[in-house]
Amino acid sequence: MRVNIGDICKIVSGGDKPNIVSENPNSEYRYPIYGNALDNKGLYGYASFSVINEPSVTISARGSNCGEAFFRSEPYVPIVRLLSLIPNKNVIEPRYLYYLIKNMHFKSTGSGQPQITIPQIANCKVDIFENLIQQNKIADILSVLDNKIELNNKINAELENMAKTLYDYWFVQFDFPDENKRPYKSANGKMVYNEVLKREIPEGWEVKSLYDIATYINGLACQKFRPTDRNSYNVIKIKELHTGFNEETEKVRKNIPTKYIVNDGDILFSWSATLEVHMWTGGQGVLNQHIFNVRSKEYPKSFCYYILNEYVKVFKKIAETRKTTMGHITIDHLKQAYVLVPPLDLINALDNKIKPIFDSIITHRKEQQSLANIRDFLLPLLMNGQVTVSPEC
Repeated sequence: MRVNIGDICKIVSGGDKPNIVSENPNSEYRYPIYGNALDNKGLYGYASFSVINEPSVTISARGSNCGEAFFRSEPYVPIVRLLSLIPNKNVIEPRYLYYLIKNMHFKSTGSGQPQITIPQIANCKVDIFENLIQQNKIADILSVLDNKIELNNKINAELENMAKTLYDYWFVQFDFPDENKRPYKSANGKMVYNEVLKREIPEGWEVKSLYDIATYINGLACQKFRPTDRNSYNVIKIKELHTGFNEETEKVRKNIPTKYIVNDGDILFSWSATLEVHMWTGGQGVLNQHIFNVRSKEYPKSFCYYILNEYVKVFKKIAETRKTTMGHITIDHLKQAYVLVPPLDLINALDNKIKPIFDSIITHRKEQQSLANIRDFLLPLLMNGQVTVSPEC
């Protein structure tokens, strides 16, 4: 059955963010607020009220994430740049609507930032199965894969929290094990005042710049390395840091210097437009010129990852003060960014505890990518009827 999307669902535009927003949910502020970001499915915070109270699909309507869709099963508040599609359940099953939208490629309008309008979505013609049981069966198959991906996300969140808690306990609270296996600061370990950081630090620790602890390899100007055949690398841009590779990912030819090649487990720092640190797990690729690959011959990856993540908070505070994006970190910024560096044997001792956690995170992320590839392969086949599911199954 061919229909307009506007005929099978109500489309609502997100409003202003609530005046009071809670960072964490509680008994009063328990309704999630969603924007158009990709991280954490666009979660902005929590409100004391909800706007959308039934299962629906949200679409990012503007910006670099334009067209990205999420299924929302619980009441929530959509804010600016987010559209909510509320299905007519007599015609279309909510999860089926989500996969229908996921299978579409909206063309953005406007000469500035990419954007999608309500009329553009409403007037879009789609083919759907009339049988609601058939819709449910298709949604069930795809949901099994998405639920496993979501479970891996939760496991990884716990693993990441474990690793960060260990790092903070040792190198932020200074309660690393002393020579008697006691927590250093809590056991009155000696602290000395440092003139550079203007605070007390454990005796024997050093202060270095971010530039001193690692090498920052900038990516390629990709337009100079266009592929001439199928033998090519995927390019890692800021979007790929969040979504991984897809059919829209840019390519470059393979005869490039090996220093630009990125592998799983590498630490990537986007220094232009956004300030983010990622542990890459998307498979071999090549960086574009707005991302650093952070490598160190002396310090383990876990230390580089956390020390850089900590200092990014400082860069962002500077940006807030200057009312600018500050999304353009140079080598000079890194040379002027002073951080606290524990003795190497202590860093390596913590890395021995964190590395197995990082390895598990990488394993789960790669499994997620495999599951997502299977889902994305099945999605168009199920939606257009090339692969069928019997309603009686």
